[in-house]
Amino acid sequence: MLLFILRRLGVMVATMVCLTFVVFYLVNLEPNLKKLALEQNNNRMTEEAVESWLLKEGYRKPILERYAVWIGNAATGDFGNSTRFRKPVAEVLAPRIGYTGTLMFWVMITMVPSALVIGVLAGMREGSKTDRSLSVVAIASTATPEYVSGILFTVLFASWLGVLKGVSKAGGIDFNNFALPVMTMAIYGTGYIARMTRASMAEVMTAQYIRTARLKGLSFRAQVLRHALRNALIAPFTVIMLQFPWLLTGVVIVEKLFNYKGFGWTLVEAADNNDIDLLLSCSLVSVVVVLLTQLISDIGYAYLNPRIRVN
Repeated sequence: MLLFILRRLGVMVATMVCLTFVVFYLVNLEPNLKKLALEQNNNRMTEEAVESWLLKEGYRKPILERYAVWIGNAATGDFGNSTRFRKPVAEVLAPRIGYTGTLMFWVMITMVPSALVIGVLAGMREGSKTDRSLSVVAIASTATPEYVSGILFTVLFASWLGVLKGVSKAGGIDFNNFALPVMTMAIYGTGYIARMTRASMAEVMTAQYIRTARLKGLSFRAQVLRHALRNALIAPFTVIMLQFPWLLTGVVIVEKLFNYKGFGWTLVEAADNNDIDLLLSCSLVSVVVVLLTQLISDIGYAYLNPRIRVN
């Protein structure tokens, strides 16, 4: 297992370097640099003045040299300065990541248990009325993207019923301004996890060892709890861990929709305002989160599935 983790860590580092370099190259294309020079100085600057400013700020150095300096500084915690917020990037990102982390925590707390319960109940008796009803709910949930459910919840709860008004401008977190983003993201992910759990549970219930347990006279409850449940949850574990990368993309839409000033909102602000250092730092955070969740997913799957450990 240790060798497996070390190999995966090596692959993660190589992947992170490749992906961050691609992003670094794209955000440092010539049109972006000229736009940055105009925004930071004067929109009526001449071409000579633009070139002089880019040269002064170090943007004319070789791209590989600049990337090496940036990634080296990032490794020490120096992510540069935000031109949008006029402060160090670390001071901007730290609280925003905390807001999004809180949001993602409550989304997972809401989404995962409900999805597992729906999937297990649907898969226990494949083809039953319960299975068909819960499958329809799961499919409808998955087919509704965040920007649709977010607007529907806003109209229903904030406009019609006059509750859950949305996120306050001060950025405080309480039930009234936190429930709508959590509901919007949880409902979309619940259907996907529930469908995967249902498929895994239905497959396990037809396995040979379940038939043997049935022939021995075990009750249906004992068959499910003692034998089927643990094996049925192996596949959903990987799906659950992969929800974290999806949540990073989902929060971009949801946080902008509800004016929730977390990581996704900050990413949109950085892109809209051509904030290169902040945009690069957001991309680095995204890459690290995706790679770490994949590593945890692989380790957990190998731990839960003995056949993977043997291989």
